[in-house]
Amino acid sequence: MRRRLLPHGLRARLVVTFVLLSALSALTTAALTFHQARDAILGRAQDSAVHDLRAQVDSLAPDLPAHPAASDLRNLAVQLDRAGGARDWRTAAAYRGGPPTAAHTPGPVLPASLRASAASATMALAQRFHDQGRPRLAIALPVTSAGRPSTSSGLVVYATFSLEPQQQDVASLIAAARAGALPVVAASAVLALLAARRFLRPVSRLRAAAETMATGALSTRIDVTGHDEIAELGRTFNTMAATLQADAAALRGMEAKARRFAADVSHELRTPLAAMTAVTGIVDHDAASGRLAPETAEALALVAGETRKLARMVEDLMEISRFDAGAARLNTDEIDIGELVRKTLALRQWQGRVDVDTPEGLRARLDPRRIDVVLANLVGNALRHGGPQPRVSIHAHASSGALTITVRDDGPGIRGEVLPHVFDRFTKGDGARTRSGGSGLGLAIAAENARLHGGTLIAANAPEGGAVFTLTMPHGPE
Repeated sequence: MRRRLLPHGLRARLVVTFVLLSALSALTTAALTFHQARDAILGRAQDSAVHDLRAQVDSLAPDLPAHPAASDLRNLAVQLDRAGGARDWRTAAAYRGGPPTAAHTPGPVLPASLRASAASATMALAQRFHDQGRPRLAIALPVTSAGRPSTSSGLVVYATFSLEPQQQDVASLIAAARAGALPVVAASAVLALLAARRFLRPVSRLRAAAETMATGALSTRIDVTGHDEIAELGRTFNTMAATLQADAAALRGMEAKARRFAADVSHELRTPLAAMTAVTGIVDHDAASGRLAPETAEALALVAGETRKLARMVEDLMEISRFDAGAARLNTDEIDIGELVRKTLALRQWQGRVDVDTPEGLRARLDPRRIDVVLANLVGNALRHGGPQPRVSIHAHASSGALTITVRDDGPGIRGEVLPHVFDRFTKGDGARTRSGGSGLGLAIAAENARLHGGTLIAANAPEGGAVFTLTMPHGPE
């Protein structure tokens, strides 16, 4: 499982981002301050050393001969070393590119690049370097000719001294910067939490309102203050909620009108259809007796079949209307499941076409009429769509407080695009069966009857082929 490297909560992201920016700003400021302070400390030490060395050289150089010998240079270095005082520098002097002469042997360590540059320089030069891991500063001071400040006299005075006191000052700066960065980061974390809380409070209210709306409370609104982007989002949410509420109310009104229209039409059609069904029954009898011409008998048989189909559709519409109106009620009784299944098959003369597997003595408290409707719809569907010579099986068993009745056929099964909608109203398994005997309401009525019993009706395709409908209902202890 891949781990998240960054926090995924908006609050955590805001806090982390704010802290990182604060830490980066603090570190950048500390780094710039450190570099400037270090350069200032070292520059001040360098300028002070050059000034002091120049003052000593200016006071001692006039006593030197025009062409000083090595002994003269050594005496100058001795006097300069003594004048160093607390600075504790070590000096040497060179004349016209000769080797530096110091008061003691060995002399001070001088960078070769500084000596090479000092040979032709007319101004003081300085270079920082390390000697045995310790920081030092080397100064080369060309001595100019009297009266001619831009002309070198050939004499160069060198001095080196330790920068360890300055290094300690720089180290103190680093420690102070580190110590100051931690409180800044901690304070930024606190400020980030407060800012995130204030910034996300409207977002939290918006999320809570959206969750409330998801439960169906379309009248939910949020209080909006301010004129920023979050406030605009809140106003947009309120507008969306108002539109959804209005659309939902309009849809509910249209749905109620449609249901009322279907119920009214079904009720109005029921009486004339009952009369038509009675008449077509008599006509069917006359057509079967052979007393009518073949063309007339065929036409009357067609009218009788369509009338019966229309009567069944009206009955289904009225049943659906009762479910929609919440008027459907259960009339339960303690019944034997096997006997109920056999009666359902016998009433429709399906005994020889359906295999029944129900345990003896399996009883449940159900509404027998409604379960008969469920079984009739499932078995009728299986016989119509199960294949040329379909074999349908019914299996019932009780376990874990549930009664399960399974209806299976050996046909091609239910197409994948139809399966999720098989219990929708006016859905038919075969789009080409526009004139099939079903109304498209049978499975919807079966599902409603299952829900009325507190159970479920599930459709699936068996791995070996064929459709499987599973009716599951609560069942008490056997």
